[in-house]
Amino acid sequence: MTHGPLIDTHQHPIPEFYKRALETVGIHGSGENPWADWSEAAQLELMDRNGIAAAVNSIASPGVYFGDANFASRLARECNEDSARMVSDHADRFGAFAILPLPDVGAAVREAEYALDTLKLEGVCLLTHVSDRHLGQPEEDELYAELDRRKAVVFVHPLRNQAKNMPAYNYPSGMTELVLDTTRAIHNLLWNGTFGKYPNIRWIMPHGGGTVPFLVYRMSAMNNRPRVAENLEGGTVADTLRRLYYDVAEICAPAPLKCLMEIAEPSHIVFGSDFPFSRHLTPAKDVESTIAAFEAFGDWDASTRRAIESDNALKLFPRFGKSLTPMA
Repeated sequence: MTHGPLIDTHQHPIPEFYKRALETVGIHGSGENPWADWSEAAQLELMDRNGIAAAVNSIASPGVYFGDANFASRLARECNEDSARMVSDHADRFGAFAILPLPDVGAAVREAEYALDTLKLEGVCLLTHVSDRHLGQPEEDELYAELDRRKAVVFVHPLRNQAKNMPAYNYPSGMTELVLDTTRAIHNLLWNGTFGKYPNIRWIMPHGGGTVPFLVYRMSAMNNRPRVAENLEGGTVADTLRRLYYDVAEICAPAPLKCLMEIAEPSHIVFGSDFPFSRHLTPAKDVESTIAAFEAFGDWDASTRRAIESDNALKLFPRFGKSLTPMA
């Protein structure tokens, strides 16, 4: 192991109560995939074996809302309290993002208050879309205002888009639809001025920002629309994107990493593994290959690599500083 201790901002527990709850609404896995094998003990063992000092967990895709707002509120609360229990049991190893019961904005605000004030979680997880709207719609401004007031960390996670009447394709939808939905959410947040109106929110975009690094030229047409540009930092898409944080989960290969470096501040890139969701048959293998590819990337100097391993995440989650000492 040649890397330093890692802070992984992108891991997902899959507790049994969550799977049982989703069974009642006909959900049997994440997208087209069955649930990955996960246990608290296995997660800790994998972290120990791979030099991951601390991980910030999130229950993300497929979320908690399936048409019933009361179900979503109850399940979000159960998820967040279980996340807090994991943090309490392993405070030096785990943090957690709270899942919120959107699209009910009032319920989401109340759950954010409870998760941040009472449970003391690290931030919140917002899905790229819930029901029929992507992130950034003005209907959600009450929530963004509350998160802005708290200077909250917001981790974004994609869902497969359920657009109707799409032409058929035969490959697994996760290969493209997750990164495309991240792209749609970021574009919508830019278009509606969410980043500019609520500048104190600290956003972490997953998977290197989806396809945004490749599409930034096209997206920069927003610079020429005064109504949109007035809520862009410096009046440009590029300047606004440099404010965001990005994780490297599922993009640890030279081409996407180089593309990400074109739009992101190196000080705003954080490590992520996406465990236990995996491109391989075995999630542990995926984490190992992600770390190996991360180590092999040659365009970072030693200082930048160390920052992405842990120092950048420590700016968001300073309490993990003590977690690094035993592994240094």
